[in-house]
Amino acid sequence: MSTLNSNNAPDASVVKPHFIFGSLALFVLSIMIILADSNLLESYFNNKIIAITHMAVLGWAVMIVFGALYQLIPVVFETSLYSEKLAKFTFWLSGLSILFLTYTFWIGAYTSLLIYASILMFISLLLFIINIFLSYKNSKLKNSSSKFIITAVFWLAITELIGTLIALNFKYYFLSEIHLHYLKIHATIGLIGWFLLLIIGVGSTLIPMFLVSHELNDKKLKYAFYFINSGLVALSINWFFIHQNSIDILFWLFIVIGISFFLSFVYDSYKKRMRKKLDIGMKPTMLSMISVFSPIVMSLIITLGFGIEQKLINRVITLYGFSIIFGFITTLILGQTYKTLPFVIWLDKYTNLVGKTKTPMPRELYSEKIANIHFYIYLLFLSFMILGIFFNNIWLIRIGSYLLLMVAVLYNINVFKMIFHKVKIIEKND
Repeated sequence: MSTLNSNNAPDASVVKPHFIFGSLALFVLSIMIILADSNLLESYFNNKIIAITHMAVLGWAVMIVFGALYQLIPVVFETSLYSEKLAKFTFWLSGLSILFLTYTFWIGAYTSLLIYASILMFISLLLFIINIFLSYKNSKLKNSSSKFIITAVFWLAITELIGTLIALNFKYYFLSEIHLHYLKIHATIGLIGWFLLLIIGVGSTLIPMFLVSHELNDKKLKYAFYFINSGLVALSINWFFIHQNSIDILFWLFIVIGISFFLSFVYDSYKKRMRKKLDIGMKPTMLSMISVFSPIVMSLIITLGFGIEQKLINRVITLYGFSIIFGFITTLILGQTYKTLPFVIWLDKYTNLVGKTKTPMPRELYSEKIANIHFYIYLLFLSFMILGIFFNNIWLIRIGSYLLLMVAVLYNINVFKMIFHKVKIIEKND
């Protein structure tokens, strides 16, 4: 059985709260989408959509990612987490900041509460960044995966800095361009620089591990790293200082080439896998890799325009964000939860019992039936929401929102089944 390296693993009390918060945030997110209702058909720059986006990105995705990354540091960096105490403090501060920030956006308190919520969020993310950087500093292993992760953390810092500046600008008006311009930069750096690079860094280690794949071409990861970062740096410089939209397509192409190298690496892993049957952890993971093509196509439409009227472009922009957050990131998290959290719980409960009694396998700590059900319901959610947004149909969106609520409930059942798992003692046969 391929498992995560347990050497230097942090205490489960560092990781588990992040999965608890993240799973509950997914439930809250589904409720918010239901309450937002017709607001989802409006411009992507409205209070409800911005609040939903931040709950999805920060409350759901980032919290799960933080918890998983704390567990994966020993695997990728081959060193222990710099400070478990700092990680625990960061969790509580981040949780408070996320709830405060989301509430602020929901009620549209841009000139009052937003400043305080953004500063609090900035401090919490900065503490996380410091912890990861110091862990990386102590690492003796500087491979391609660790470089992706530490670069992603750097882009996270830039993302949060820009977000904080946007928040301050609502009151003090010191930025030269309109808020939508900086929001585009904030979102692009966050989704590509932070999430995509982090997923590549972690995925390039875990996907071959879980598929049991060998003899892969690591040069593809090197090319992916340089192409994506070069394109993102160039785009950022252009959007901040040069303002020549006509050259955006060149930098977009750099990023797409980089993504293509990573997808080629994933395809090689899949092709050369020794474990032929995909489990409930890897099915969504492979689907998320395929789903990357959707935002690539939509970003091309947004960049070039193709003479499409603005209303339709706005829908494509909304679909672009939706396809990344829900099509790519959330699909991946739903799968990888069943590869990471069961091992964390198993390690906490059964490490000292190995060799003394029979112990269950990590996959026996959750209900595979429930996991499969919410996977297929999630596919329906994606279908209804994509059609609803594209055709501007509120009833399709409403059906999709209730499907997501069902997914959230089932996902929470499995997560809490693992969190509250009680040790099962089975005497070994003589």
